[in-house]
Amino acid sequence: MKSNPKRSKETKEAVRFWTYEEVRKASPYIASVLRSIREHQLEGQSHERRALTLAGRPGRQTRTDMIAHTEEVRAAAKACDQLGDALDELHSLDVFCIDPVRGEAIIPFVHEEKPAWFTYDLFAEETPVSWRYHDDPEETHRPIGEALVVHGAVV
Repeated sequence: MKSNPKRSKETKEAVRFWTYEEVRKASPYIASVLRSIREHQLEGQSHERRALTLAGRPGRQTRTDMIAHTEEVRAAAKACDQLGDALDELHSLDVFCIDPVRGEAIIPFVHEEKPAWFTYDLFAEETPVSWRYHDDPEETHRPIGEALVVHGAVV
């Protein structure tokens, strides 16, 4: 019986839980990776849009149009690859991008023995900007000060 190569890839690793101070210290690096993710996402979208425009022109395409289309498709694929690399880099930190264009990510931590998420905003002056428990709806944004208080004491 052969071993299943996919099964070894599917093994789950434990997620790292961050502290508030760790997030603050890593903030410049996280911001740098999120900026790269955003730039690659926007670049890829731009190239895809241009490729669709070139492909959708009415009538017979000229050689120049076909070359331009091919270059746009190639540039979109390159941006997609770079986006994947940047997302992998972020995931290796156990930080998860939830909106590449808005520069938003979530970072796992534990609050009062329950899993929770810090909300990281690339464009905020201070980050993390808010938090929520894992079971909360995604729209929930609790004030960051609440995450720093455990059993009535500031952490």
